[in-house]
Amino acid sequence: MNTREKDWGKGTRDATERSFLRGPRPRTTELREAWRIFAECVKGFRHLHFVGPCVTVFGSARFKEDHPYYALARELGTKLAQAGFTVMTGGGPGIMEAANRGAKEGGGYSVGSNITLPVEQKPNAYLDRWVEFRYFFVRKMLLEKYSYAFVAMPGGIGTLDELFETSVLVQTGKMQDFPLVLMGKSFWTPLVDYLRGGLLAAGTIDASDVSRWLITDSPDEAVETIRARAMSEFGLTYGPRAKPRWWLGERGPHTP
Repeated sequence: MNTREKDWGKGTRDATERSFLRGPRPRTTELREAWRIFAECVKGFRHLHFVGPCVTVFGSARFKEDHPYYALARELGTKLAQAGFTVMTGGGPGIMEAANRGAKEGGGYSVGSNITLPVEQKPNAYLDRWVEFRYFFVRKMLLEKYSYAFVAMPGGIGTLDELFETSVLVQTGKMQDFPLVLMGKSFWTPLVDYLRGGLLAAGTIDASDVSRWLITDSPDEAVETIRARAMSEFGLTYGPRAKPRWWLGERGPHTP
């Protein structure tokens, strides 16, 4: 495993967020920070507003091209693209690269979104659009805002963070009940068994918090579930989409 895959997303050349989370600072500093956060949100809106409908794929940066999970994510990306979805990931190597690569091979649109990365780290080669953010929480918000479904491939702490944050937003009604898919039964079943045998048994979660996850090894099942629910429950169609307004500086999905 090379340094790029091992350390992807763990460092940043921009200390803005670290400084922000350090604690209270002078009021003028906090006001400037609030404006920077606002500007970061607007940047994301302008770049991503017209790229959808998206499906966000989470997963580890550590799986190489010869790994079965890489192949699975690549197949998933292809089938999502063929179903008419834009594939959004963190834009890095491993699972992210595989999903973006599959989307390109399927004739679809491929988007990457991450925090500002160290100089030596580059986005994968299969992206039509790549957006960087200083603030991790802004990046995660935008991964969630523009997607009709979320697929968690096998991954580490970052993947778990993304999966559980999305699940909390659905659980608390902050987000619609979009499909949540866990790809890789053998990988995810131990976690689900723990949640059912531990947290559910203790009464700290409801059965629906776990049962809303679709656990599968089949990209076809995942994509069909996403497609059917996006159309039947959330009104997604293959009809005309909103167009960017040039006088607002907006850009369409095929504008560099």
